[in-house]
Amino acid sequence: MTEEMKVEANELADDTAAEGTEKQTEQPENEAAGAGLAEQFDQIKSLKKGDIVSGKIVKVEDNQALVDIGYKYDGVLPVREMSSVHVEHAAEAVSVGQAVTCKVISINDEKEVLTLSKRAVDAEKAWQDVQAKFASGEIIEATVAEVVKGGLVVDIGLRGFIPASLVERHFVEDFSDYKGRKLRLKVKEIDREKNKVILSQKDVLDEEYEMKKQQIFASLQVGQELTGVVQRITPFGVFVDIGGIDGLVHISEMAWHHVEHPSEVVQVGQEVQVKVLKLDPQNDRISLSMKAAMPGPWELARDQIKAGEIVTGTVKRLVSFGAFVEIAPGVEGLVHISQISRKHIGTPHEVLQEGQQVKVKILEFLPAEKRASLSIKETEEPLAEQPKRKEHHEAVNNENVSLNNQGMTTTLGERLGDKLNKLK
Repeated sequence: MTEEMKVEANELADDTAAEGTEKQTEQPENEAAGAGLAEQFDQIKSLKKGDIVSGKIVKVEDNQALVDIGYKYDGVLPVREMSSVHVEHAAEAVSVGQAVTCKVISINDEKEVLTLSKRAVDAEKAWQDVQAKFASGEIIEATVAEVVKGGLVVDIGLRGFIPASLVERHFVEDFSDYKGRKLRLKVKEIDREKNKVILSQKDVLDEEYEMKKQQIFASLQVGQELTGVVQRITPFGVFVDIGGIDGLVHISEMAWHHVEHPSEVVQVGQEVQVKVLKLDPQNDRISLSMKAAMPGPWELARDQIKAGEIVTGTVKRLVSFGAFVEIAPGVEGLVHISQISRKHIGTPHEVLQEGQQVKVKILEFLPAEKRASLSIKETEEPLAEQPKRKEHHEAVNNENVSLNNQGMTTTLGERLGDKLNKLK
């Protein structure tokens, strides 16, 4: 055998050995692939009602979605099985490409119909979650799905109901704008047999309010001035939020002038300056004043009213010794009875009545002492001089009549003496 023949023989032997090695390598891979297909086939064959499967949304229609779970055909997820709350269209609850876990609720291989439920899986998991949060008092965040008679419905994996009285700390008349709003809730009551879950946002707000109240009460002092926001208006006053807690401004503390109704002065949402009058943590009360945070009427009138001026005022009160007249908003002065009229009067009621407009002269104005002395008669013309009595006038002009006491006595004595002489 030549050298060339030996080389060819060796190369042929090497190729044969390599092929044998490749065949040995391919055999396990083919066996593994076959085993995988067999396993998938076994899984497909074992799929039955009640099984929990995972898959991906591949198509969304109006009232259903198709789910690829790796089965020989896609499963159908009806819109009613997508959520524990009412869903009008499938697109509101799921989207293409979304991963979902579902429960097989029916399967018919002959008709290739596989019906799934996402709601059943979510509800089971949600019940466990809700029970744990009910025990711990943990807060749940959920979005309002429906506004129904008597309250709100949220989807927490199952249907949760919030009664109207447990939505806010205050009364809410209209809940129409709550749909889509995210709320922080606590589980108030659960009953799995009746599939009932009662939730409350009010409990969350109450707890936060109590914590904030203690902090605010600790930081407040009587006499402190604050900026607040009007929250509610009532006939007797307004409630003002001073940083998470409300204080009451009584109607008598809203302005220095008389207020018939708080709506004359403020409106809801308005920012106001207030002064703390009283703190009562035990009864959860804070008394505030708007007028105490404003310059007083006497301060405002200091540069407007001067002694000696004549101004127009309103009679506010009549008393036995005079009348109180308002000469500026919140500023009253006394017209003593002796200063009411140039004529003699027994009581102020003879010439004045409450509410009457009168002109007064400022006799004295002392804003620091909140005192003003006024006069009505000083604004009137002096009375005309009274004419002298006729008899008096004639007596003065009669030369036979003397107004001197001494003269009168002498004349009478003389006359009496003459008459006595004649009788002798």
